Amino acid sequence: MATTTVPVGAPPAPRARRSPLWWPVVAVPAAAAVVYTVLTRRLTGDLQYVLAALRLGGEAGYSPSEVFTHRPFFYRWFIALLDMPTSGGVVVRETIIEAEGAVVVAAAALALYTALLRRAAPREAALTAGATGLVLVLAPRTDFLQPEWTAVVLTVFGIAAALGVRRPWPAALLAAVPLGLAVMMKYSTASTAAFGVLLLWAVDRGRAVRVALVAAPGAIALFGLSVLVGSHELQWTEDMPRINQSALSRTGIRPGFILHRSFEFLGDRALLTPVLLLLPGALLLLLSRVPGRARRLELLTIALLIGLGSLAVVIVQGNWFPYHAVQLTVFAAAVWGLAVGGAPKPPWCFGAVSLLYGTLLALYTHLPKGVQRPATMWVLGLIALLAAVADVRLRGRPGRSAALVALAGVVLLAGPMWPSSPHLAQYGKVSLTNAGFHRNSEIKKEDADRLRARLPAGARVLYLAFGDTVYYVDHPAQCRYPIATFLQRTRFIPDVADLESFKENADCVDHDPAPYAILDRAWFRLANVDAGLRLRVRATYDCPPLEPRTPLVVCKRK
Repeated sequence: MATTTVPVGAPPAPRARRSPLWWPVVAVPAAAAVVYTVLTRRLTGDLQYVLAALRLGGEAGYSPSEVFTHRPFFYRWFIALLDMPTSGGVVVRETIIEAEGAVVVAAAALALYTALLRRAAPREAALTAGATGLVLVLAPRTDFLQPEWTAVVLTVFGIAAALGVRRPWPAALLAAVPLGLAVMMKYSTASTAAFGVLLLWAVDRGRAVRVALVAAPGAIALFGLSVLVGSHELQWTEDMPRINQSALSRTGIRPGFILHRSFEFLGDRALLTPVLLLLPGALLLLLSRVPGRARRLELLTIALLIGLGSLAVVIVQGNWFPYHAVQLTVFAAAVWGLAVGGAPKPPWCFGAVSLLYGTLLALYTHLPKGVQRPATMWVLGLIALLAAVADVRLRGRPGRSAALVALAGVVLLAGPMWPSSPHLAQYGKVSLTNAGFHRNSEIKKEDADRLRARLPAGARVLYLAFGDTVYYVDHPAQCRYPIATFLQRTRFIPDVADLESFKENADCVDHDPAPYAILDRAWFRLANVDAGLRLRVRATYDCPPLEPRTPLVVCKRK
């Protein structure tokens, strides 16, 4: 019995002998999946938005501390550091960033494995750390390198430090750094750091309390540092939540809508990362071998807190973006690894379902639209739970090797990488596949090439366009707000015009304006934005007349 499932304070379990040949069966396919993903995934639009703002803001003379990207200080610097060694074309630069992210995840998984070896059997430690690392590195592109994803990676480092360092207080001090940085990735990611402390509590209560006591003031100190170093950080921290028209603070609490939308959201989230479908079954397998009713109740309570807390973060932000719940999918993968790795005999039924669901994403896209619905995903989750029930009830000889089940886990976690797997899904229906994303990216690059051909080399530009357009055009900006996020939001929220950040952003239009502007009439509709802003744009720039199917235009300064 692995020590992670027995009562806190129990002595370590004796190490079981391992076959020296089982790990290549799992490691080689996993490595192949990682290499394929790094070479083919490409970055999502949110990452392109941040990179575009940082690159073009840098050319305008602003450091990551001083350029606005709708992301906090430490996250901006994290992405800037990843971008620093890149060069070449779009594909080459993105591949380098993908590889850097994979290396960071590998370091986190290795640290977690090393720490777990002090408290768990080798196979349990390997599968838990391996599943955690794979679900992060093979994540859908909508998750990869997002603030929420980065916060999970930092939390893994924090857990590894808290459990891996022998002396409790030095361990807490070391863990406080990555956990504090996890909070700083988006502020709402404080929940991810809190979930990390909850998991520590399940293993070692004393260390969990120490980490919480040190990490909380550490996060506050990091925020204070960001305010001191970035002249606009406090202003942006206050203004950013006010440009979200879907936030719970604006829409109010609607219990019926929240319940129904949560049902749909979890189905969509499982469609993008199918390991989430196996979370209830993995919990059952794990709890079935935990001695003591109190201990089982404690672990179940922690799991429920993480699940409900992850959903609460999504509800409060109100956008229902899949990556807002990435911490839940990573938790599901870790529990899957813990359940399989510590099982006294391989859970063959559960493993078979894991293998099947690894191919689910590629097949689901081709199902009739009537079958593509959230209820389908919930039924699949129930099937996985029943498979776990069957494994618990079946009696058989203990098996020392779980290599085949672990290999099924690799297939499961690699599901998001297939070309026909969903890139976007809503209400249970696949709206765009990975292959479709690549086609759209090529179209955006071609549109950007046409715009770039109308601009003199090196000409500075005011961008009234979406982030991916800015990313592909890649002409220098002349403003600390390279992408007009605050200006565009007045299309939906008129009171954004009262914010100080809006006023600074609006000054970019007619205070030392750039000689050219790129206007995306589909995203930045002049007829719908703030009236004063509309007059300032029209007074400063001469834009071509509206033409069908040509929303992107180059405007010249008058």
